[in-house]
Amino acid sequence: GDLFAGCVVIPALGESQRLFRTLDSLAAKCPEQLAHFLAVVVVNHREDAAEEEKLDNAETLSRLRLWKSPLRLAFADAASKGLELSATAGGVGLARRIGMDLALARLQERAVMVCLDADTLVEPGYLQAISRHFASCSAGGAVIPFCHQQGASPLEERAITLYELFLRHYVLGLQKAGSPYAFHNVGSAMACTADAYLKMGGMNSRRAGEDFYFLQQLQRTAGIATLRGTTVHPAARSSHRVPFGTGKSISRILALGEESQTFYRADCFRILGLWLELVQKGAALSATELLLASEQIDPQLAAYLRQAGFEKVWQRLGDNSSGPTGLQSAFHGWFDALKTVRLVHHLSQELPRCRADQSLPELFSLCGLAPVQGELAQLQLLRVMQNQSHIN
Repeated sequence: GDLFAGCVVIPALGESQRLFRTLDSLAAKCPEQLAHFLAVVVVNHREDAAEEEKLDNAETLSRLRLWKSPLRLAFADAASKGLELSATAGGVGLARRIGMDLALARLQERAVMVCLDADTLVEPGYLQAISRHFASCSAGGAVIPFCHQQGASPLEERAITLYELFLRHYVLGLQKAGSPYAFHNVGSAMACTADAYLKMGGMNSRRAGEDFYFLQQLQRTAGIATLRGTTVHPAARSSHRVPFGTGKSISRILALGEESQTFYRADCFRILGLWLELVQKGAALSATELLLASEQIDPQLAAYLRQAGFEKVWQRLGDNSSGPTGLQSAFHGWFDALKTVRLVHHLSQELPRCRADQSLPELFSLCGLAPVQGELAQLQLLRVMQNQSHIN
């Protein structure tokens, strides 16, 4: 059969009410590209899924079999009896992996692979923007600008405002600190070339946080850039499906109130930035000298680095690296997105997390931004800034 210039992979679990809106959105908004892209829906649940999810997936499968659309559409059945994902290994990571691995065999050499979710809507020119980006960008990975859909009620809208502001303030802090991991981890807003996918070893099979680990590995192996020219719109809704992420956070804010969404202090990012700068300038220093200097920046930073085994690691990185550039690259492979978030979390024990109206003014000031009052206005500013900015 035909080989495609790209694929869009969509895991679907209990999404019969939303999936077809997403597919319609894809078909209607990208007519010129439809012949060149394969859409792959992976209808999935684990063996221990709730009966409600199993029935919903059966409905999705029967609709997919009859569905008429200009999309070049394939679907994988990981939901019918005997085909379900295992109770231990199943989850969104495995569902994405199944779809991406299946699509590989039908892709051209320089094809692109796009992750989307069954509750996410796209804009006109979505596929064109993705194709254009990879045609001119050397990085093998991309994050796509996102903006949550409106909540179904004023309370849900308030919850999604706070949660998205939390995501964006964290990335703003990482950008200010000079972290190479300063990008959003949103499962419906990521893409890569087929080459980069193979080079990094493919999608992981995690039940939650698969997007975080996928993008971390993609950055290490192929580099990530922020795509321009289109935005995806994930649903804003509560869910208890996975232990963290959008749905869980919205559920928590709705149940416990907005006080439950706390934000990091600007000083956490200031300390992170000083640490990254120290390593960049201190390539010739020993681990002991770097730890002494980190103690001067902040004792909690030094404590975290000792706990993470920095002394032995730095020695090993130095022995195995050719020159300062190789050492920097190896360091960021070790001090990755996970170690970064763990450091920020560790620092927040001494610098406790606080409300948005305390955190955001401090952070805006640190970043040299003019003060903006109110969470909604702050969110709108960060959406504009981050959806246009370029990250190397």
